[in-house]
Amino acid sequence: MTRFIHDQFAKDYLEELLTPYGEVQAARRVAGEVREIDVYFIPTQPSNITETLGLLGQFATTPALFEPFRNPAAATEICDCLLKLLEVRGDLQRQANRNNTRIPESDLPKLWILTPTASASLLSGFGANPKADFLPGVYFMAEYLRTAIVAIHQLPIIPETLWLRIIGRGNVQKQAIDELEALSPNNPFRKAALELLYNLQQNLQFTQNPDEEDRELVMRLAPLYQQDREQAIQQGERLVVENLLKVRFGELDNQLQAIIEPLLALPAEEFTPLLLQLSREELIARFC
Repeated sequence: MTRFIHDQFAKDYLEELLTPYGEVQAARRVAGEVREIDVYFIPTQPSNITETLGLLGQFATTPALFEPFRNPAAATEICDCLLKLLEVRGDLQRQANRNNTRIPESDLPKLWILTPTASASLLSGFGANPKADFLPGVYFMAEYLRTAIVAIHQLPIIPETLWLRIIGRGNVQKQAIDELEALSPNNPFRKAALELLYNLQQNLQFTQNPDEEDRELVMRLAPLYQQDREQAIQQGERLVVENLLKVRFGELDNQLQAIIEPLLALPAEEFTPLLLQLSREELIARFC
């Protein structure tokens, strides 16, 4: 049960990160026996995706199929992923034939299989090898297959791999969560990633008989969730104070700005009547 919760988190997470840069088709169905692609991404325009998403962004510079696995991907599961890729390519070829056009090489999707680990025998069986111009942990199959196996636990612990290590497991994921927490609040993806992790935490809390790894993940996220909620409350209280000051006295000048922090040191039930009853001069005299 928990595997499906983690799988859904990975799909939602990838969709959230990639949506600003192109078209994301989550759970797209393909022909033949019913199969669903976890995430099918089509970039819409040149962007700074590599700068913001690192290695994940590098994967997404061209059309891509992403197949994330909570547990190490088995050979049969990788074969199923390859079938999805070939069916998508077949569909694109049929469209091109109907339109009497050729498919540009750049329009053919690449398949990125995201697995926590990958054994040497598995990689050898698919002829998957590292490339000199890629980070360790990324193994490419033969050129025409346009497929790579990404062993997340083998990726170096650097900022460029953070957004992939978030969907790892165990210590790899916990390390990535620590790094995510340390990012600037202004990072465009920090808040979205944390919200999805909080949803994951809530879902795991309601599962029966979670394993030790899931219990540890819930415990790791609990204080982070509490801290985030407290910050949200503080931001909400600040907004209330600022709005009340603006309504009563107009523009917030330096003197009014200076009393906001002392006001917020009081409970909301104390500062609210003061804001409503005291004059500007009384507030400044009391809190400056």
